[in-house]
Amino acid sequence: MDTEERRIEASGAEATGPARVPRQQLWVEEPALRRRMPDPVRTAAVRAVLIMSLTIIQAMVAFLCTLTGSWLAFPMVLSGVGSTVVATWSVLDVWVTRQVWNQRNGVVSVPSSTARRMRRERRRARRTARAQTRKATRIRRRGTGGLSRA
Repeated sequence: MDTEERRIEASGAEATGPARVPRQQLWVEEPALRRRMPDPVRTAAVRAVLIMSLTIIQAMVAFLCTLTGSWLAFPMVLSGVGSTVVATWSVLDVWVTRQVWNQRNGVVSVPSSTARRMRRERRRARRTARAQTRKATRIRRRGTGGLSRA
């Protein structure tokens, strides 16, 4: 459709009356399926993605320099090895940051979780141990009174 034809159509539509076309929304919000990552974890993840992408680009440049026989190939391969170490470190940083955040701010506990069950068992064991020590100290006190009624 030509620009002139569009103008004619637009002016013809205005002459016949205001025929309103329902406008579609540009942005439709949908509920998230998963919870959002905490800010420190998200920051570390973005940093890791950027470092990884730069490492992949650097590896590709090193490969192409090696194919062409450029003098830049050897320094690029050496720096590629170093950047691979840094990229691995950044991925580990994401994992460690996530673990630290979970430890500090807690995890959503599920009633059937094994951690909760183990905590209950430890509490029961401590209670029974305390009750037994109390019972043993009471028996000793009664038996060592020094006065006998017999």
